[in-house]
Amino acid sequence: MLNALNKIRSHSLFTVLLMAFFISVTGAPEMMGQDSDANQVDTSLVEHPEWSKDANIYEVNIRQYSEEGTFKAFEKDLPRLKEMGVEIVWLMPIHPIGDKNRKGRRGSYYSVKDYKGVNPHFGTLEDFKSLVQRVHELDMKIILDWVANHTAWDHPWTEQHPEWYTKDEEGNFKPPVEDWSDVIELDFDQQGLRDAMVDAMEYWVREANIDGYRCDVAMEVPTDFWNRVRRELDEIKPVFMLAEAEVPEHHYKAFDMSYGWEFHHIMNEIAAGNREPVAILQYMKREENKFPENAYRMYFTSNHDENSWNGTVFERMGDGARAFAVLSATMDGMPLIYNGQEEPMRKRLEFFERDPIEWGDYAWQDFYSKMLHLKKRNKALWNGQHGGDFKSIETGSEKVIAYKRTRGVDQVLVVLNLSEQKQQIPLDFGNYKYNEIFTSKAGRTGKQELKLQPWGYRVYENE
Repeated sequence: MLNALNKIRSHSLFTVLLMAFFISVTGAPEMMGQDSDANQVDTSLVEHPEWSKDANIYEVNIRQYSEEGTFKAFEKDLPRLKEMGVEIVWLMPIHPIGDKNRKGRRGSYYSVKDYKGVNPHFGTLEDFKSLVQRVHELDMKIILDWVANHTAWDHPWTEQHPEWYTKDEEGNFKPPVEDWSDVIELDFDQQGLRDAMVDAMEYWVREANIDGYRCDVAMEVPTDFWNRVRRELDEIKPVFMLAEAEVPEHHYKAFDMSYGWEFHHIMNEIAAGNREPVAILQYMKREENKFPENAYRMYFTSNHDENSWNGTVFERMGDGARAFAVLSATMDGMPLIYNGQEEPMRKRLEFFERDPIEWGDYAWQDFYSKMLHLKKRNKALWNGQHGGDFKSIETGSEKVIAYKRTRGVDQVLVVLNLSEQKQQIPLDFGNYKYNEIFTSKAGRTGKQELKLQPWGYRVYENE
């Protein structure tokens, strides 16, 4: 997708004039299956919902969340998540899963057979509405995972509108990626498809009162389609949109937030000893000029893809799992928690089968709760333009990074030892008194010698 965009931008003046002539003859872009409100800006016009400015996000795999694997079972756990500090609940796809070419016994959530249906294993539409209502009663929000790029092989559209799908050289349906053999790719040059997809997305906002969407492989769907989606959904209610991508133009008119994939990969590489911690600070400098100021970026140590395919957080990050969680929760972005991390979960969840999380005593819940509540009360950690400036602090060690976030009178100071060795560094707290949120030690001012255990971390909040 990015290569295609670069080619478009490199068109010669002759090509641009030729296209203008073609449009004058054949009609406006929307007549060719394109949204006329194309990507004509390089700054963001997205208006974030007011409630999102200090929010965090929690991903839920309904199939694996409980022994029952139902909406009702998950609904019972909402008060615990509320107490932990969770604000946005993201549900992986809840739709019926295709039977044809299914992988495993239960299949992939991302092989959608009916965009307006509910997976019967999870419950009924009324059960889902009850879940949404309970989320709202607890002053939380809920978004659905949406798969626009492809459908199951046995989606009704394959018979009703076969022209809505891309074809191979023999005219047959084809997967978007060879390994994704359980799904087939949609063709967004078709205006009828676009209209039907928008209608289906509007359905869940109108019918169930959801608060937005997480959009799967968003970079594989034309940005002008997402622009239209955002505009028309916002006419129903202000929504929150998350793109599974990290494409700056997605933030211009369509999406509130996008994935911090590069950031995630850097953390994995540091944990494996293949990269130095300074890469984090270098990343932040690049981000300043890459994305619009009010773009939210999502940072995480795990999610459903990482856990199932690349390993648990402990496989990838080892004893540094907590330190990287602190990093993800205090950088200039919104932290994501994947269900089970508060246990903490030490197994890869099967993707195509029933494989419930083994809940116990929620040993890491207090750890996550302290960070989520800090984010809520301290404006320095708020999202996008609502949050504080990021300033790195010299530590004298290649293995220790420190930084300060400041918004008005609010400050948060973070120190991280991203190594397997003990570290001792000088740190100047200035004239501020800081409380460390995990140890509750108070009253630091001036210059101090700070001792850090392997993978040790400190998070200070000014009084």
